[in-house]
Amino acid sequence: MKKLKIGYFADGPWAHQTFAKLQKDETLEIAFVCARNDCPDPVLRIEAEKNGLSFIVHPRVNAPEFIEIVRQYECDLFVSMSFNQIFRSELLNLPRLKTINCHAGKLPFYRGRNVLNWVLINDESEFGITVHYVDNGIDTGDILAQHCYPITDADSYKTLLSRAHEGCATTIYEAIKSIQENRAVTVAQNNIHPFGFYCSARKQGDELLDWNQKSREVFNFVRAICDPGPKARTFFGDLELKINKVEYLEAAPSFKGIPGAVLGVDSGMFIVKTLDSFVRVVEWESAHNPKIGDRLK
Repeated sequence: MKKLKIGYFADGPWAHQTFAKLQKDETLEIAFVCARNDCPDPVLRIEAEKNGLSFIVHPRVNAPEFIEIVRQYECDLFVSMSFNQIFRSELLNLPRLKTINCHAGKLPFYRGRNVLNWVLINDESEFGITVHYVDNGIDTGDILAQHCYPITDADSYKTLLSRAHEGCATTIYEAIKSIQENRAVTVAQNNIHPFGFYCSARKQGDELLDWNQKSREVFNFVRAICDPGPKARTFFGDLELKINKVEYLEAAPSFKGIPGAVLGVDSGMFIVKTLDSFVRVVEWESAHNPKIGDRLK
């Protein structure tokens, strides 16, 4: 089988496992690695150098000078994994087999940014990983491969992130092999849903916890931005807390009260009133830990 030559645009843990998978396959050849220009991935740099591969960074990948740089590699396929620049028509159509991207979302839903946070905030029962062709839209190209993974109450941003790193590597490798072996079958996203939807990027300040929500919503919000995310942030008077985990008490009674009120403190945990019932805060941190119990009584 003729080797498939790949131009790899990538960043982060998502890209590391994929890189290892591609390197192990002797029928695939990574021609170059293009990293994010603002913060080039040090692991990918080391791996590229160790394997004798070109490691490229450029502020504008659609610029004529960059296109001329990558044209010389004569790649069959460009692969994007957590790359942060948008491919325009000339670049994405440069390889004979075009350009594909891996997205940790169940397209055509959950296009856009911070998808693993949003699926938890939205109390989804599963999350998806999709490999699609890159077109002139954002996460709108025809789907090559898609897998879904269940979400349980034991999951958090941390557990989803770990599973997504592995799932992305598996799914994009599957898609690449289907292209190489001329057995790829694509699905237009409009055939799944005429609209789908986009998720906006989460920004600084979005971590502030609103207690005027139902307990289930508070639980989902906290686990959606837990470590390694920024953690949910709340205030009791002038005391700031970062909350990493709350327990959702399904059997807790529903009653009216003041959302955000501390109802009790026990063994380093505390009970907080929500819109409908209450939750138990079990993992938190504060700059004033020694007196936290007294402050919350």
